[in-house]
Amino acid sequence: MRRESDYFGEAELDLLYVAKRLKDALRLENLLTEAGFDYLVETDTYHGGVIFQSERVGAFFYVQPADAHAARQLLRRTGVQPYETGG
Repeated sequence: MRRESDYFGEAELDLLYVAKRLKDALRLENLLTEAGFDYLVETDTYHGGVIFQSERVGAFFYVQPADAHAARQLLRRTGVQPYETGG
């Protein structure tokens, strides 16, 4: 279920996915809600483009570390590539 940042308190959350389009963000919200995960969505900027680099705004999805592995598995099973740290 989508939660506000206050729900997680001072907990360090794991970045699960960066949605670059509204359609992708809505799909991810559906997947995570139906699977019963608590998650946080915040807008932030990222750099995109190959030839013409620009700063863009996306929806950044975060989950608790205890849920990160299972949430990433869910995304992969449904054809969504989760954010992976370390390149």
